Amino acid sequence: MIKTTKDGIIVNIKISPNAKKNEIISEGDIIKVKITAQPVDGKANKALVEFLSKTFKIPKTSIKIIKGETSKEKTILFEIFDDEKLNNVKKVFDI
Repeated sequence: MIKTTKDGIIVNIKISPNAKKNEIISEGDIIKVKITAQPVDGKANKALVEFLSKTFKIPKTSIKIIKGETSKEKTILFEIFDDEKLNNVKKVFDI
């Protein structure tokens, strides 16, 4: 699910740690993000934010995990207001 709010874009994802490579996959209504980091001491969350930051070319400080800090199912807030970057995020997640 993708929702636009006054704070930016909210995206629900499912994370898969210990993957062979970092990638974003759409499986029906589910957006899955595979991360190579292990889910230990917040490493997977940190790697997730870094991967999303590089993928969308936005600062890490503009990406916040607002729900699911210790869960595989997470709600991510992208605090971006640049139309080009907003459209890029929507395009990737609306695979």
